[in-house]
Formats: sequence, C-alpha cells, structure tokens
Amino acid sequence: MPAPTSADLVFTGGPVHTVDPLRPLATSVAVRGERIVAVGHDEVHDLIGPATEVVDLDGRLLIPGFQDAHAHPVGAGVEMGQCDLSGATTPDDCAATIRAYADARPESSWITGGGWSMETFPGGTPDRHLLDSLVPDRPAYLVNRDHHGAWANSRALEIAGITRDTADPADGRIERDADGRPTGMLQEGAMGLVADHVPAVTPEEQLAGLLRAQAVLHSFGITAWQDALLGDHASTADPAPAYRRAVEQGLLTARVRGALWWDRDRGLDQLPELLARREEFTIGTLNCHTVKIMQDGIAENHTAAMLAPYLTRCGCASDNTGISFVAPEELNGIVTRLDAEGFQVHFHALGDRAVREALDAVEAARRANGRRDNRHHLAHLQVVDAADVPRFRALGATATIQPLWAAHEPQMDELTIPFLGDVRAARQYPFADLVATGATLAAGSDWPVSSPDPIAGLHTAVNRHQPGSDRPVFLPGQRITLAAALAAYTAGSAHVNHLDDTGTIAPGRLADLAVLDRDLFARPAEEIAEARVEQTFVAGRRVYHAPDA
Repeated sequence: MPAPTSADLVFTGGPVHTVDPLRPLATSVAVRGERIVAVGHDEVHDLIGPATEVVDLDGRLLIPGFQDAHAHPVGAGVEMGQCDLSGATTPDDCAATIRAYADARPESSWITGGGWSMETFPGGTPDRHLLDSLVPDRPAYLVNRDHHGAWANSRALEIAGITRDTADPADGRIERDADGRPTGMLQEGAMGLVADHVPAVTPEEQLAGLLRAQAVLHSFGITAWQDALLGDHASTADPAPAYRRAVEQGLLTARVRGALWWDRDRGLDQLPELLARREEFTIGTLNCHTVKIMQDGIAENHTAAMLAPYLTRCGCASDNTGISFVAPEELNGIVTRLDAEGFQVHFHALGDRAVREALDAVEAARRANGRRDNRHHLAHLQVVDAADVPRFRALGATATIQPLWAAHEPQMDELTIPFLGDVRAARQYPFADLVATGATLAAGSDWPVSSPDPIAGLHTAVNRHQPGSDRPVFLPGQRITLAAALAAYTAGSAHVNHLDDTGTIAPGRLADLAVLDRDLFARPAEEIAEARVEQTFVAGRRVYHAPDA
C-alpha cells in the first residue's frame, strides 16, 4: 500500500507556469484525487510513492487548463456533422462542398450547415442564384461563420414567404437587389424568418455534437468554458437539454457555465422562466447562473451599434449607426433586475455604443443593488471609446476578448476598416489599453465563429497578427505580453466562469491542467503558434493525450 501522503500524480522536470502571483514559477506539481497538493521543486518528489503516476515534463510546459469564456460548442459540434463550409476560401470551394453534401444526401428535406466566411463573396453577401444552381430541388439554409447572417436559396425564401414586399424586421435586414427582390442573404433578426421553418436537430444529434465538440476542446487544452447561448436562437436549438443529458450520463468531462438566452422581444416577463431554467440546468459540472444579452450585431454587416454613423464606400457618413437590440433605458432596468436575482450578465457588445450601453447598465445595477459578486462581462469589444476603457476596472466588469479577431485579415481589411474610418479603426480591440487601466481580461473564441485553439489566440494577442499571416501587424501598440494573454485564458476566464478553484496552479486548487510540448516563455513570440497540447487533465483525470506524444 502506498503511504497515505503519496500523490496520485506528479509532474516533474518543469517548467511550470502557475499564473499564481504568489509562486509564478515551479518545476514540480503533485496531485491527490481531484486537487493539487503541492507546488514547488525537488521537495515535491517526496510525495512520489509506489502507485504514483509520474509525468516527466522533460522541458515541456505545464499550465492551468485553458478556459474559453465565450463559445458555442454544441452548435459547433452539430455543424461539424452538417454541410461544413469552414474550410472553404473561394466561391468555387463553397460550391463544391455544397454540391457534394447535397448529392450524398438525397433523402434530406433541407440542406443545412454553415461556416462560410464573408470575405469569400463580393461584399460579403452571396446570393440565392448560386445556391439555386447547387440545390435546385430542396430548401437550403447556410449560416455564415459569424452566425449573424445566413444564405438561403429561392425554395427556402418561398417556404418562409419572403418576397420583395416583406418588410425588414426591426432587428435585422433582408438584403435586396437593385429591383428590391430578396437576394437570399439574411442579416441578424431576418435569419429567423427562414430559420423558423428549418427542421430542428434531434436530441441525439445535439448530444453527439456536444461530445464531438468536447473532444475538440480537450485536445486544445480546454478544461472549462462558458456556453454563450443556451436557448432557441435562429437555426440553433437550445443546447441546455444536451448538456443535462451529458451530465446525467456521466459524459460531460468539462466544467461549463451556461448563459441563458435573453429573448429581447419578451422583456422581464421571461424572468420566471429564466429562474426555473437556472434551477433545472444547474447540475453536476454545469452551472446556469448567467444570462446572455446580445446588445448589437457585427461591424462587417453594419449592425454593430456605433456612436457615429458608418461610412459609405466613398468615405462619406451614412445614416446608419447600427442596431441596439435593447433600448438603453430598458437595458438598465433589465440588468438591474437580473443582478438583483443573482444572475451574471454576459453581454455581446461589439460597437462603441453597445459597449457604453452595457457599461451604463452595469453601473445602473451597481447603483441600485450595491456591489455584488455576479461578475458581469462584456464580450467582443471591437470598438471601445477611450472614455469607456477605464470604466471596466471602476465597475468590476470583465473584458472578454476574442484575440483571433485582432488582426489584419480580409473581413477586417475589406469589410470593416473602410467603413469605420481611421479614428475608429484605430480603437479596435484595445487589449493593451484595458490591461494598462487594470481591467480584468478573460479570453474566448466564439467558436465556431473562429478557431477554439487558445494557442492561436495567445499568438495573436501577443503578436497582433494571425499565425502564418503575411499581413502587417494590426495596431501594434495594443499587443499584450504572453503572461497577460495566458492569464486571460486561464485565471481571467476562470473568474467569469465563477470557477475560483481553477485557473491557477496552487495547493488546494482543482487539478485542471494542460501540458504543452514546449516552453512558450523560452522561445520567440513569433513561434507561439507552433506549440501543441500534449495532455489535458480535469480534476486530475486525463481527458486528452495526443496520439503521437
């Protein structure tokens, strides 16, 4: 029998980057059961007994498990089993994938899927004629990578009753040709006009999607995440039952914070339902004490809420400042009430007006309820007015960043910068400014909008260009250090996920850990993206091991 003080698992031969300011560096870590029992150097070896599993790091890096503060894993996993256009880079690529998928499934009543990028098509908007040529006999509905727009063919528009006389919904837009006829491109709330007719995925398909996604996330060293949308939205069915089934069947190996969807058409009448859903779906490692409010859209389709109008193609001011999905005064009351009920509020706030409106709502809640530990956070933060940057620290609001978006790439250079103008374009993704003012940063991917790989995110946050890109550095003054970026992906995201026993490596903390194949801190910043995750542990249990490691 091993001595009672022996560890079950010991990592040795470091380096260990703990993200713990009390002891930032170590070379050895011991785990007993679910928790870390020792962090240090050679003295930790005293805990090695006959039954202890020893992981010789041999120069590889041990870090806290990554956490994604904003992702949509169930939808991503389901889409992986549908018509997946995420790898397409040209219209021909899209066409070939769609045709092959449709031809292989003659029994499918609808062709669904998504993942196409706006830069693939002129102006970011494909039309129904191409899709009609590929799928002439059935309705087709394909959501773009951002999930803020969808591409429908003529049959789908017909089923939905969308004609030239159909009015745009208040929270969206039907794209039209010069004659006023719908092109097949639906923006924001207009997506629901067709999505309401798309057959729902089955519970079995959702559970399979969740498990598929969980395996992907564990392979990237991710041990926990916040699912940013639990509810029915557009063509996405409510993922909450899939999570509950996974918990009940012992299949959910990650820790998940679920953000219950705020239906902007129902106001506070939905509060009793949210309270009931919080109770129903908080089970095991699933916690649903968060509400997600989408306050605006995205800059690429000019629905992100801006303080000043977008520019036109000629560089002139337009009459469009985007969409605030919830009126500011109403938002203040909603957030105050949710805060009083103990909910964390997770805002989608991308434009500078949406960011200000969200911060104003947090401030209203603080004024009414006092300072509480609900840890509200704002995700995306593409454009932040300079006056609002220090408000994050002052209000205790966390800035949840998507680092992969802070780079020159086609959607940025062709569909965003020209329509923002130089001044606003220079205010995009102000990571360094937020750090300098003392804001807490969390990090996420918004997967499937972009890759869930945190190492790629670290690379982009530090270098301000995407891995492998030959484009210029994007606003180099907003680069942050590797230590700051890693803290955002670990301790910062653990903070917004209310997982205070995770996010750092320290005695007493849960053994949620990741082993990387190299020490990121010992190599040039330009090489961060070359690293790979070799092992992932949740509560001391190995949930991923790279096949070739």
